[in-house]
Formats: sequence, structure tokens, C-alpha cells
Amino acid sequence: MTENAHQQPSAPDTELPTQYAPADVEGPLYERWVERGYFAADAKSDKPAYTIVIPPPNVTGSLHLGHAFQHTLMDALTRRKRMQGYESLWLPGMDHAGIATQNKVEQQLAEEGKSRHDLGREEFVERVWRWKEEYGGKILGQMRRLGDGVDWDRERFTMDEGLSKAVQTIFKRLYDDELIYRAERIINWCPRCLTAISDIEVEYQEDDGELVSIKYGEGDETLVVATTRAETMLGDTAVAVHPDDERYRHLIGKLIKLPLTDRSIPVVADTHVDPEFGTGAVKVTPAHDPNDFAIGQRHGLESITVMDERAVITTHGPFQGLDRFEARSAIVAALRSQGRIVAEKRPYAHSVGHCSRCKTTIEPRLSMQWWVKVGPLAQAAGDAVRDGRVKIHPEDMSKRYFDWVDNMHDWCISRQLWWGHRIPVWYGPEGEVVCVGPDEQPPSGEGWTQDTDVLDTWFSSGLWPFSTLGWPEQTADLKKFYPTDVLLTGHDIIFFWVARMMMFGLYAMDGEVPFRTIALTGLVRDERGKKMSKSFGNVVDPLDWMDKYGSDAVRFTLARGANPGTDVPIGEDWVQASRNFANKIWNATRFALMNGATVQGPLPDASEMSATDRWILSRLNETVAEVDAFYDDFQFAKLSDALYHFAWDEVFDWYVELSKTTFQAGGRGAEVSQRVLGEVLDVTLRLLHPVVPFVTDTLWTTLTGGESVVVADWPADSGFRDIAAEKEIETLQSVITEVRRFRADQGLQPGQRVPARLTLDGTALAPHEAAIRQLLRLQPEGDSFAATATLPVAGATVALDLSGTIDVAAERKRLAKDLAAAEKEKAQANAKLGNEAFLAKAPDNVVDKIRTRLAKADEDIARITAQLDRLPQA
Repeated sequence: MTENAHQQPSAPDTELPTQYAPADVEGPLYERWVERGYFAADAKSDKPAYTIVIPPPNVTGSLHLGHAFQHTLMDALTRRKRMQGYESLWLPGMDHAGIATQNKVEQQLAEEGKSRHDLGREEFVERVWRWKEEYGGKILGQMRRLGDGVDWDRERFTMDEGLSKAVQTIFKRLYDDELIYRAERIINWCPRCLTAISDIEVEYQEDDGELVSIKYGEGDETLVVATTRAETMLGDTAVAVHPDDERYRHLIGKLIKLPLTDRSIPVVADTHVDPEFGTGAVKVTPAHDPNDFAIGQRHGLESITVMDERAVITTHGPFQGLDRFEARSAIVAALRSQGRIVAEKRPYAHSVGHCSRCKTTIEPRLSMQWWVKVGPLAQAAGDAVRDGRVKIHPEDMSKRYFDWVDNMHDWCISRQLWWGHRIPVWYGPEGEVVCVGPDEQPPSGEGWTQDTDVLDTWFSSGLWPFSTLGWPEQTADLKKFYPTDVLLTGHDIIFFWVARMMMFGLYAMDGEVPFRTIALTGLVRDERGKKMSKSFGNVVDPLDWMDKYGSDAVRFTLARGANPGTDVPIGEDWVQASRNFANKIWNATRFALMNGATVQGPLPDASEMSATDRWILSRLNETVAEVDAFYDDFQFAKLSDALYHFAWDEVFDWYVELSKTTFQAGGRGAEVSQRVLGEVLDVTLRLLHPVVPFVTDTLWTTLTGGESVVVADWPADSGFRDIAAEKEIETLQSVITEVRRFRADQGLQPGQRVPARLTLDGTALAPHEAAIRQLLRLQPEGDSFAATATLPVAGATVALDLSGTIDVAAERKRLAKDLAAAEKEKAQANAKLGNEAFLAKAPDNVVDKIRTRLAKADEDIARITAQLDRLPQA
């Protein structure tokens, strides 16, 4: 094993409290780590760099299980790399969260009876900054509770001065390269947030609405169109049919009357129309539907906006001033009264878009907005994965990435908000348009005004991997820590964030990728696999579990469920089990220290070691290699499981127990095992540290006298293997396990001692007789020994004298009763399976259950019969 780095080990303090109390340890220990600068990365270091930037949580947010899950994994990666000798940077920060944060402050103002317009733009933005300082960043304090090993000196915010300069710089470059433009198009509009939102911020769900079929035109020149949004008919400027549809060919080019209005509209032929769907005729509302807008562009149709920003009808007439849903009902009623409703279907389930933030139904709306021309940027983002410069893990998630970047539409980046990065474009009195870079003076003089919109939050967070390191300046941080190594994030934001960073990183950094690996996780769900939601009442505050069980327990539970790209169910019982694991580590280390376990001096030569010592060191090295392989493949669940079973099953339940007789015997054998146990605990605690940092640091420093496991060396596989010792101990384990099973079958208490004769001569078990007797509570046979049961196991023989230890008659009676019940169960199952009429009618799952019952009955009969045969004769 490697020597421990960063400290000169001193004689350890072997005193540990009898119980582990996370609440007493975690807070002070974390602050000590920070004060000592363990998480601070040095750009001047000659160590290889390893960088992860945190997916910036919203400034409005608080720590939820999803955060805790991903932060645990990122922390594990960076802690391990730090121990491996890398200059490890985990960079923290927050996102200004434009819509969400503005909504928070507007809610505050509403409680005061005010709106943002009462304050004006400048004062409102100042109010938001005050809110951010007072309430924002709650999650950062919670990250400390979780144990996040981030470099707090490099904390960034998407609207701090440096990042604002980066946003203005890239906007100017994209604008000059004609990759940003302004155009009037259909956008997703939220009448509640009063802003445009991008396609990926729209959540679609099945809503119950109504489908009405309306007759347009008069006499022979009529068409029937169907719609779920009758209110938009006020903005219709055409009816479209397929050019080859014989039913309507005579109407193409003619004008027909638009009901409820004084307008006539043309019938146009367009191949977009599916003649097989519905009536084969569709109403065209270019200002309120993206497909209709495209038809309107092709045919030069007028675009009539019939709703304002709050989705209130603005056209003259009886519907003016009505909310869109009120207008829908009123318009259908008016059409019905005129006999123009041909058919009505309600409820009619159909997919409806909702704002992902406030859940309001989205309104497609024609609007002048700023756009990013994503074609060449998305092409580069796709190529970087295709040619292997960026790996997506797990690989099967690549399809989702390509589905998005290969079919991406131009991105609407303007938002009608006041909180955010204001678009750096000025308009002059003569129609001039000037985009201003960060080092340029905006135009001045009468009539010049800046664009009132701000940029989509994802625009600034798309720069996160390089803007946080100082770009556009060529800083030492940028040179040392870019490109970053791993982006670890949920598969649900491939579209929101991952693709944006890929596009901007490749563009701004001259083709250099923003990260080498995209490690995608699943989402945390409740123990039944259900999505966590306030409406379901199953949301868990991880701080509650940390208070109750400790941060290590929460972290280990989350890591143990983290299979790549797969959702993670989690329940409180699992956190309790992880708390028990932390306690087991504590108690086992405490026992080891009380029995002289040490890391002082080199390991003894293998020739001095017992088979038990060589076995555990062989298994230790195999575990080191296994854990390394799992880390490199982002298999957090598997590495956590491997460490759990090695620590609990092999070290604590077997090696510690097998070593007790050695410690009791004393001498050189005890000294060797004390050193081996110290080595095993030292390495095990280092392996566990990235996932469970608090308890491992407390125990490791006590065991080794070292400064901190945070800055200790990561264990290396020494290559030591002893297959013979592993087989020998496996044989020993099989003997002990088999005899324990027999004792349990006979109803013996675990601590009850039984006289026994062990015949071990000529087997590899001979040196282990003392350990076998101690672990199995077997007394020497004595003068009056009479074997009442004999167990041949693994070439050895264990003869037991059970006389006087159990009531043989009562045990036979109990077992006979159990045997009769099993035979009755078997007979009933056989009877049903032999009944052809039953088999013909019974569902397959019922038949399968009966077959399972039969198999279980056979197993029980065999087991009970064997127990009866082994009982002493009366």
C-alpha cells in the first residue's frame, strides 16, 4: 500500500467515544477542512488538473434530494482525484434564475400592494439584488452541511461582474458573426410570467378540453374546420386545404365568410394539410400558431393578433376584454346560436403546453424577439460527441443527445423581464441598431434607447464552464482548469443546459470542448419509484434526514442507488441502514484500536502472516482494483456496494472476529495481525472517504495520527494476491456457516456453548481450530462427551454433543408439526396442478404462484427431514 501523504504520522490517539454522534462531528470538521484550504485549487500547481463545475442551482432554491444526490457524486469524484494527486477543482456558484427570481420579488411587492411598474426598472432591479443578498443562496449553506468539498474562494454568480462581461462578449461575437438576429416569429408566451419562454421550458400534458367543428362560409361555398381553441378564430386569415383534395378544389382561391366577423378570408392550397385528418380543412391563424404562421408566410397572409400579453381578447366586438378561456365559451355559444356548430366533443383529451415554472397554459404568440441561429453551433456540438472528443456516459444516452442537437430549432433568447442580463443593443432615432461589446461605449444622444429585454437564463449558464474561469480574459485558471473533465448532471437537462454549453464552449474556445465526459444520472424518486412532488406529499427535505441520521448516511444511501442514467428510488429505511453502516465502521475501528491495531512501521513479510492475514490483504487489493474500475466507469452504486460488503462482511464480520483468538494468544502472531488490521482499516477508510467523508476522517486521523484523510493518498493496488489463502479462508467460512446453520436449525441460542470434537487433521483448517471453536461457541469435548450429531464439512468433521442442550422430544414434536404442514401444502398444490379443468381456466400468474408454493413445500420437507435425521435418538 502507498505511504500516507501530506502528514508525518504520529502515535495515534486511540480514544474514541463509545458512540458516533454525527451532529457533534460534522459541522466543526467541515469548517476545519475549509479553514485549512483543503478544497482550494492552485492554478500555479504542477499537478495535473481535474475540474468539475457545479450545475449552478437557482438563487431561489434550497437543497432537495436531487441536489444532494448529484453533489454527493461530484464530491466523491473530486475528493478521490485530490487524493490521487490531482489539482482538484470543484467550482461552486449560483444562477440568477431570471423568471423565478423576478416572480419572488414581484410576489413580495404584491403583498405591499405594488407592482414592479410602480418602482420602475432601476429601482426594481435594486430590490431584486437586495432580495438576493438577503434570501438568495440558501442552498450554499446547505451544501456545507452535506460536506461539499468546493473551492469557496472561486464561488461565482451568473450576474457577477466577470460573468456579465462574458455574456456581453459572446453576444457581440455571435451578433457580428450573424448567429444572433432579431425577427418576428411565433414564440411560446406565458400570460402569467409575461415573457417568452423557449421550447424546452414548455411542459406538455394531457388536458381535457373540447373539440368543436365549425361551418365557415355560406351555401355551396362552405367548409367545416375543427379546433380546440375557438377563440383564435377571430384572428383567422385563411382556410387551408390540400391542393389534391378533390372535395375542395373548386374553392381554392375563393373568399369565404369568417363567422362572427365582418371579414372574408381566402381558401388556400397547402401541402402541409393532411386530407385524411378530420375534414381535411384547417383554419389558419398566423399570429397564434407556429404551423399556421408558416402557412401564412408561404401564402403572404396577414397576421392578426387578437390577444394581449395577458391573453385577453383585444379585437373589437362583444368578446373584447374577455380572458381567452371566457372568450372560448362565449364564441362557441355565439356560433351555436347561429347554427354553425356542426359537432362538439367534450371532454376531449389533448396535449397542451404549460409554463414549466408557473404551470400556466402557454399561448403561441407572434412577437418580435432575439434568436440564436443554432444550425452551425448544433452541428459542432453533435460532431464533438461523434468524433469522440466528448464521451457521454452511459453511452446509450447519446441517442437522446443527438435527437436534440440534430433537430434543434433556432433559440429564442430574449425575455420580457427586468431581472437578468439586458440585451446589449441600442436603437437610434433614425432606425439605427448598434450592438455594444463590453469594452465599447454605448451610443449617446437624444433618441437612443437600449433594448428593454433581458437574455434567457440558459444563455448565461451556457457559458458556465469557461466564464467561471475568467473568460474572456486568458486567466491562469482558464489555462489550468479548462477544459473541465466531467459534467455530472441529470439526463433531464440534456436539452436545457448540456447542449447549450457544448455549443457555446466550442464556439468561444476555438473548438475546444467544455468537458471531456458527460456523466448523466437519473432522477431521485420515492421508495416506490414515484416522482417526488409536493402535490403527491412525498417530497423529502434531505436536511431532516441529515439531522436524524447524519450526512454520511444520506450520502451513502444516494451513492448506493446511483446506477448511470437510471432513476434512484430512496426511502428512509435505506438511510437508517446507511446510518447503521457508519456505526459499524465506528465500532469496528474502536475495537481495533482497543486491541492494538496500528499503522506504525512497514507491513510484516508475508512469511510471518497467517492465512487469515494474507487472505484479507489479498481481498483488500482486489477491492482497491474493483473500486478504481467502478469509479472510472461512474458506477457509484457498484463501488458503494463493493465497499459495503468488503468492510462489513469481510473485514468486520470475518477478519476482526477471526483475529480475536490471535490477539488473545499474544506474541508475534498478534503483533503481525495488529499491523495487518491497521493497514486494512487505513486503506478501507481511505476508500470510503469520498462517499462518507465525516466518519472516515474522524476515524482515520485517530487510527493513523495523520493530518486528515482529505489530503491522504488514494490507495493503490500493490498487486499482492494470495489465492491459496483466499481458498483456505473460504473453506473455513463454509465450515462456520454450515455449523451455524445447523445450530440455528436445532434451536440453539447464538451464545449457547456446546461440547464438540473437531477432526481437522490433514486439512487446511487445522491451524484455525481455536478460531472455529470461538466463533461457533464449541467447548472442548470433555470426558463424558457423546456425539449425538456429526457434520462432515469441507473434508473436516464436526461432532456435537447436544444432550442436555435441547429438549429432543419437544424439538421432534415441533419439527413433525412443521413437516405435516409442509406435506399438506404440497398435497394441495399437487391437487390443483393435476386438475386439468382448473389449469384451463386459471390465469397464468395464478398457476405460477401455485408452482412456486409447490417448490417451496418441497424445499421445506427436505430441510425439516434433514433436521429430524440429525437430532439425537431419544
